[in-house]
Amino acid sequence: MRALVVTEHGGVDKLTVEERPDPAPGPGEVLVEVAASGVNFIDVYQREGIYDVPTPFVLGGECAGRVAAVGPDVAGVAEGDLVATASGSGTHATHTVVSARAAVPVPTGIDPDVAAAAMLQGMTAHYLVNSTYAVQPDDVALVHAAAGGVGQLLVQMVKAKGGRVVATVGSAEKVDIARSAGADDVIRYDQLPSGASLAAAVRDLVPGGVHVAYDGVGQATFEASLASLRPRGMLALFGAASGKVPPFDLQRLNPAGSLFVTRPTLGHYTATREELLWRSGDVLRAVADGSLRIAIGGRYALDDAAQAYRDLEGRRTTGKLLVIP
Repeated sequence: MRALVVTEHGGVDKLTVEERPDPAPGPGEVLVEVAASGVNFIDVYQREGIYDVPTPFVLGGECAGRVAAVGPDVAGVAEGDLVATASGSGTHATHTVVSARAAVPVPTGIDPDVAAAAMLQGMTAHYLVNSTYAVQPDDVALVHAAAGGVGQLLVQMVKAKGGRVVATVGSAEKVDIARSAGADDVIRYDQLPSGASLAAAVRDLVPGGVHVAYDGVGQATFEASLASLRPRGMLALFGAASGKVPPFDLQRLNPAGSLFVTRPTLGHYTATREELLWRSGDVLRAVADGSLRIAIGGRYALDDAAQAYRDLEGRRTTGKLLVIP
Protein backbone atom coordinates (compact mmCIF):
# COMPACT_ATOMS: atom_id res chain seq x y z
CA MET A 1 0.00 0.00 0.00
CA ARG A 2 0.95 3.69 -0.26
CA ALA A 3 0.83 5.74 2.93
CA LEU A 4 1.63 9.21 4.28
CA VAL A 5 4.30 8.72 6.94
CA VAL A 6 5.50 11.05 9.71
CA THR A 7 9.24 10.29 9.74
CA GLU A 8 9.92 12.33 12.89
CA HIS A 9 8.05 14.95 14.92
CA GLY A 10 7.99 18.41 13.40
CA GLY A 11 6.51 20.39 10.52
CA VAL A 12 5.01 19.35 7.23
CA ASP A 13 8.55 18.71 5.92
CA LYS A 14 8.50 15.56 8.06
CA LEU A 15 5.78 14.02 5.85
CA THR A 16 6.66 11.57 3.11
CA VAL A 17 4.70 9.11 0.97
CA GLU A 18 6.03 5.56 1.24
CA GLU A 19 5.28 2.08 -0.02
CA ARG A 20 4.48 -0.21 2.91
CA PRO A 21 3.39 -3.84 3.25
CA ASP A 22 -0.35 -4.37 2.98
CA PRO A 23 -1.88 -4.67 6.46
CA ALA A 24 -3.99 -7.63 7.56
CA PRO A 25 -6.90 -7.48 10.03
CA GLY A 26 -6.52 -9.27 13.34
CA PRO A 27 -9.22 -10.44 15.74
CA GLY A 28 -12.02 -7.91 16.00
CA GLU A 29 -10.66 -5.87 13.09
CA VAL A 30 -11.53 -5.13 9.46
CA LEU A 31 -9.35 -4.05 6.55
CA VAL A 32 -10.73 -0.95 4.81
CA GLU A 33 -9.87 0.19 1.31
CA VAL A 34 -9.79 3.93 2.01
CA ALA A 35 -11.88 6.10 -0.29
CA ALA A 36 -11.31 9.35 1.63
CA SER A 37 -9.50 10.33 4.82
CA GLY A 38 -10.19 13.44 6.91
CA VAL A 39 -7.58 16.10 7.64
CA ASN A 40 -7.79 17.24 11.27
CA PHE A 41 -5.88 19.27 13.84
CA ILE A 42 -5.36 16.15 15.95
CA ASP A 43 -3.13 14.95 13.11
CA VAL A 44 -1.11 18.15 13.46
CA TYR A 45 -0.73 17.62 17.21
CA GLN A 46 0.47 14.06 16.59
CA ARG A 47 2.89 15.12 13.85
CA GLU A 48 4.35 17.88 16.01
CA GLY A 49 4.71 15.60 19.03
CA ILE A 50 2.21 17.48 21.21
CA TYR A 51 0.39 14.14 21.35
CA ASP A 52 3.17 11.63 21.77
CA VAL A 53 2.93 9.06 18.99
CA PRO A 54 6.22 7.20 18.37
CA THR A 55 7.69 7.84 14.93
CA PRO A 56 7.64 6.74 12.21
CA PHE A 57 3.88 6.33 11.87
CA VAL A 58 1.18 6.64 9.22
CA LEU A 59 -0.85 9.81 9.76
CA GLY A 60 -4.65 10.10 9.85
CA GLY A 61 -7.44 8.83 12.07
CA GLU A 62 -10.68 9.38 10.13
CA CYS A 63 -11.85 7.72 6.94
CA ALA A 64 -14.56 6.00 4.94
CA GLY A 65 -14.26 3.12 2.52
CA ARG A 66 -15.22 -0.42 1.61
CA VAL A 67 -14.38 -3.37 3.84
CA ALA A 68 -11.81 -5.44 1.93
CA ALA A 69 -11.32 -8.21 4.51
CA VAL A 70 -12.70 -9.22 7.90
CA GLY A 71 -10.63 -10.62 10.74
CA PRO A 72 -11.66 -13.32 13.23
CA ASP A 73 -14.33 -12.65 15.86
CA VAL A 74 -16.08 -9.90 13.88
CA ALA A 75 -19.87 -9.75 13.78
CA GLY A 76 -22.13 -7.27 12.04
CA VAL A 77 -19.57 -6.12 9.44
CA ALA A 78 -19.02 -7.93 6.13
CA GLU A 79 -16.69 -7.67 3.19
CA GLY A 80 -17.99 -5.03 0.76
CA ASP A 81 -19.76 -2.94 3.42
CA LEU A 82 -19.25 0.83 3.26
CA VAL A 83 -18.08 1.97 6.69
CA ALA A 84 -16.61 5.06 8.31
CA THR A 85 -14.63 5.80 11.45
CA ALA A 86 -13.39 8.79 13.41
CA SER A 87 -11.06 6.79 15.65
CA GLY A 88 -8.88 4.87 13.26
CA SER A 89 -5.11 4.92 12.89
CA GLY A 90 -3.03 5.43 9.77
CA THR A 91 -5.95 6.36 7.52
CA HIS A 92 -3.92 8.53 5.12
CA ALA A 93 -3.19 5.39 3.13
CA THR A 94 -4.72 3.23 0.44
CA HIS A 95 -5.64 0.64 3.10
CA THR A 96 -6.01 0.72 6.88
CA VAL A 97 -7.02 -1.69 9.63
CA VAL A 98 -9.90 -0.51 11.80
CA SER A 99 -11.44 -1.97 14.95
CA ALA A 100 -14.84 -3.34 14.02
CA ARG A 101 -16.20 -1.67 17.15
CA ALA A 102 -15.10 1.74 15.79
CA ALA A 103 -16.49 1.20 12.28
CA VAL A 104 -20.00 2.51 11.68
CA PRO A 105 -22.30 1.76 8.74
CA VAL A 106 -22.75 4.45 6.10
CA PRO A 107 -26.38 4.80 4.93
CA THR A 108 -27.22 4.19 1.30
CA GLY A 109 -26.99 7.34 -0.79
CA ILE A 110 -24.08 8.97 1.05
CA ASP A 111 -20.86 9.16 -0.94
CA PRO A 112 -17.75 7.88 0.87
CA ASP A 113 -16.02 11.28 0.78
CA VAL A 114 -19.04 12.93 2.41
CA ALA A 115 -19.17 10.19 5.06
CA ALA A 116 -15.47 10.68 5.81
CA ALA A 117 -15.98 14.43 6.07
CA ALA A 118 -18.93 14.03 8.44
CA MET A 119 -17.47 11.73 11.04
CA LEU A 120 -15.09 13.53 13.41
CA GLN A 121 -16.41 17.04 12.93
CA GLY A 122 -20.04 15.96 12.77
CA MET A 123 -19.87 13.91 15.97
CA THR A 124 -17.85 16.66 17.66
CA ALA A 125 -20.57 19.19 16.92
CA HIS A 126 -23.18 16.63 17.99
CA TYR A 127 -21.71 16.01 21.44
CA LEU A 128 -21.06 19.72 21.98
CA VAL A 129 -24.67 20.81 21.36
CA ASN A 130 -26.39 17.72 22.79
CA SER A 131 -24.24 16.73 25.75
CA THR A 132 -21.45 19.14 26.76
CA TYR A 133 -23.92 22.01 26.76
CA ALA A 134 -27.38 20.84 25.70
CA VAL A 135 -28.73 23.80 23.72
CA GLN A 136 -32.32 24.77 24.48
CA PRO A 137 -34.70 26.94 22.45
CA ASP A 138 -33.71 30.64 22.67
CA ASP A 139 -30.25 29.91 24.12
CA VAL A 140 -27.50 32.07 22.64
CA ALA A 141 -24.31 30.35 21.51
CA LEU A 142 -21.02 31.97 20.53
CA VAL A 143 -19.35 29.95 17.77
CA HIS A 144 -15.77 30.83 16.86
CA ALA A 145 -14.34 30.02 13.41
CA ALA A 146 -17.91 29.58 12.22
CA ALA A 147 -16.87 29.14 8.58
CA GLY A 148 -14.66 26.17 9.41
CA GLY A 149 -15.67 22.53 9.30
CA VAL A 150 -16.88 22.15 12.89
CA GLY A 151 -18.05 25.75 13.00
CA GLN A 152 -20.52 25.36 10.15
CA LEU A 153 -21.92 22.20 11.70
CA LEU A 154 -22.24 23.83 15.12
CA VAL A 155 -24.17 26.72 13.59
CA GLN A 156 -26.57 24.35 11.84
CA MET A 157 -27.11 22.17 14.91
CA VAL A 158 -27.66 25.10 17.30
CA LYS A 159 -30.20 26.59 14.89
CA ALA A 160 -31.96 23.22 14.54
CA LYS A 161 -32.46 23.26 18.32
CA GLY A 162 -33.99 26.73 18.26
CA GLY A 163 -30.94 28.60 19.51
CA ARG A 164 -29.41 31.88 18.39
CA VAL A 165 -25.87 31.93 16.99
CA VAL A 166 -23.33 34.73 17.30
CA ALA A 167 -20.52 33.71 14.95
CA THR A 168 -16.96 34.98 14.60
CA VAL A 169 -14.99 34.83 11.35
CA GLY A 170 -11.90 36.41 9.81
CA SER A 171 -12.87 37.57 6.30
CA ALA A 172 -15.72 38.84 4.14
CA GLU A 173 -15.95 35.49 2.34
CA LYS A 174 -16.32 33.72 5.68
CA VAL A 175 -19.13 36.06 6.73
CA ASP A 176 -21.21 34.77 3.82
CA ILE A 177 -20.39 31.16 4.68
CA ALA A 178 -21.39 31.59 8.33
CA ARG A 179 -24.64 33.28 7.35
CA SER A 180 -25.44 30.58 4.80
CA ALA A 181 -25.04 28.02 7.60
CA GLY A 182 -27.65 29.96 9.60
CA ALA A 183 -25.73 32.33 11.89
CA ASP A 184 -27.91 35.15 13.24
CA ASP A 185 -25.05 37.59 13.87
CA VAL A 186 -21.52 37.52 12.46
CA ILE A 187 -18.51 39.39 13.88
CA ARG A 188 -15.33 39.88 11.85
CA TYR A 189 -12.55 39.83 14.42
CA ASP A 190 -10.13 41.18 11.81
CA GLN A 191 -12.18 44.37 11.49
CA LEU A 192 -12.84 45.35 15.10
CA PRO A 193 -12.43 49.11 15.73
CA SER A 194 -9.12 50.18 17.23
CA GLY A 195 -9.09 49.41 20.93
CA ALA A 196 -12.30 47.36 20.78
CA SER A 197 -12.36 43.83 22.10
CA LEU A 198 -14.05 40.78 20.65
CA ALA A 199 -15.96 40.27 23.92
CA ALA A 200 -17.26 43.86 23.75
CA ALA A 201 -18.50 43.20 20.22
CA VAL A 202 -20.34 40.10 21.44
CA ARG A 203 -21.91 42.00 24.34
CA ASP A 204 -23.04 44.76 22.01
CA LEU A 205 -25.22 42.06 20.41
CA VAL A 206 -26.03 40.11 23.60
CA PRO A 207 -25.76 42.52 26.56
CA GLY A 208 -26.41 39.84 29.17
CA GLY A 209 -23.82 37.47 27.71
CA VAL A 210 -24.11 34.18 25.87
CA HIS A 211 -25.17 30.88 27.41
CA VAL A 212 -22.31 28.94 25.85
CA ALA A 213 -19.12 29.64 23.90
CA TYR A 214 -17.94 26.87 21.57
CA ASP A 215 -14.24 27.55 21.14
CA GLY A 216 -12.02 25.42 18.94
CA VAL A 217 -9.49 28.22 18.37
CA GLY A 218 -7.89 28.28 21.82
CA GLN A 219 -5.24 30.79 22.78
CA ALA A 220 -6.41 33.64 20.53
CA THR A 221 -10.07 33.53 21.63
CA PHE A 222 -10.10 32.01 25.13
CA GLU A 223 -10.22 35.32 27.04
CA ALA A 224 -12.91 36.71 24.74
CA SER A 225 -14.95 33.55 25.18
CA LEU A 226 -14.81 33.84 28.97
CA ALA A 227 -15.68 37.53 28.93
CA SER A 228 -18.67 36.89 26.65
CA LEU A 229 -20.46 34.49 29.02
CA ARG A 230 -23.47 35.30 31.14
CA PRO A 231 -23.48 34.19 34.79
CA ARG A 232 -23.27 30.39 35.01
CA GLY A 233 -22.41 30.25 31.32
CA MET A 234 -20.16 27.55 29.88
CA LEU A 235 -17.01 27.73 27.80
CA ALA A 236 -16.49 24.50 25.86
CA LEU A 237 -12.87 24.58 24.71
CA PHE A 238 -12.69 21.74 22.20
CA GLY A 239 -9.57 22.67 20.24
CA ALA A 240 -6.48 24.85 20.01
CA ALA A 241 -6.08 25.91 16.39
CA SER A 242 -4.24 29.07 17.45
CA GLY A 243 -2.19 27.40 20.20
CA LYS A 244 -2.67 26.03 23.69
CA VAL A 245 -4.32 28.15 26.38
CA PRO A 246 -1.77 29.21 29.06
CA PRO A 247 -2.20 28.12 32.69
CA PHE A 248 -5.38 29.59 34.10
CA ASP A 249 -6.44 30.64 37.62
CA LEU A 250 -9.74 28.89 38.37
CA GLN A 251 -10.58 31.52 41.00
CA ARG A 252 -11.35 33.90 38.11
CA LEU A 253 -14.49 31.91 37.36
CA ASN A 254 -16.12 33.00 40.62
CA PRO A 255 -16.36 36.80 40.25
CA ALA A 256 -17.03 36.43 36.53
CA GLY A 257 -20.33 34.73 37.34
CA SER A 258 -19.69 31.20 38.61
CA LEU A 259 -18.67 30.19 35.11
CA PHE A 260 -17.98 26.69 33.79
CA VAL A 261 -15.02 25.72 31.62
CA THR A 262 -14.58 22.26 30.11
CA ARG A 263 -12.04 20.71 27.75
CA PRO A 264 -13.97 17.86 26.11
CA THR A 265 -12.79 15.32 23.56
CA LEU A 266 -14.74 13.06 21.23
CA GLY A 267 -13.40 9.80 22.67
CA HIS A 268 -15.09 10.42 26.01
CA TYR A 269 -18.40 11.10 24.24
CA THR A 270 -18.26 7.91 22.15
CA ALA A 271 -17.01 5.69 24.96
CA THR A 272 -19.51 2.92 24.26
CA ARG A 273 -20.59 1.32 21.01
CA GLU A 274 -24.16 2.45 21.70
CA GLU A 275 -23.13 6.09 22.09
CA LEU A 276 -20.96 5.94 18.96
CA LEU A 277 -23.87 4.55 16.92
CA TRP A 278 -26.23 7.18 18.37
CA ARG A 279 -24.02 10.11 17.41
CA SER A 280 -22.84 8.79 14.06
CA GLY A 281 -26.36 7.66 13.18
CA ASP A 282 -27.85 11.07 13.99
CA VAL A 283 -25.20 12.84 11.94
CA LEU A 284 -25.29 10.55 8.90
CA ARG A 285 -29.09 10.40 8.81
CA ALA A 286 -29.23 14.20 8.88
CA VAL A 287 -26.74 14.31 6.02
CA ALA A 288 -28.77 11.75 4.08
CA ASP A 289 -32.07 13.63 4.48
CA GLY A 290 -30.47 16.98 3.66
CA SER A 291 -31.07 18.64 7.03
CA LEU A 292 -27.31 18.83 7.73
CA ARG A 293 -24.97 20.15 5.06
CA ILE A 294 -21.35 18.97 4.95
CA ALA A 295 -19.05 21.49 3.28
CA ILE A 296 -15.94 19.95 1.72
CA GLY A 297 -13.29 22.63 1.36
CA GLY A 298 -10.70 20.66 -0.58
CA ARG A 299 -9.66 17.24 -1.83
CA TYR A 300 -5.95 16.39 -2.01
CA ALA A 301 -4.13 13.45 -3.54
CA LEU A 302 -1.86 11.52 -1.19
CA ASP A 303 1.19 13.12 -2.81
CA ASP A 304 -0.28 16.57 -2.08
CA ALA A 305 -1.28 15.86 1.54
CA ALA A 306 1.44 18.14 2.94
CA GLN A 307 -0.28 21.06 1.21
CA ALA A 308 -3.56 20.09 2.85
CA TYR A 309 -1.91 20.58 6.23
CA ARG A 310 -0.32 23.86 5.18
CA ASP A 311 -3.77 25.09 4.20
CA LEU A 312 -5.35 23.80 7.42
CA GLU A 313 -2.73 25.28 9.73
CA GLY A 314 -2.69 28.55 7.81
CA ARG A 315 -6.46 28.83 8.37
CA ARG A 316 -6.89 29.43 4.65
CA THR A 317 -9.74 26.96 4.33
CA THR A 318 -13.46 26.68 4.88
CA GLY A 319 -15.18 23.37 5.37
CA LYS A 320 -13.58 19.95 5.57
CA LEU A 321 -10.32 18.92 3.90
CA LEU A 322 -9.88 15.39 2.62
CA VAL A 323 -7.00 13.22 1.45
CA ILE A 324 -8.05 10.90 -1.41
CA PRO A 325 -5.54 8.03 -1.35
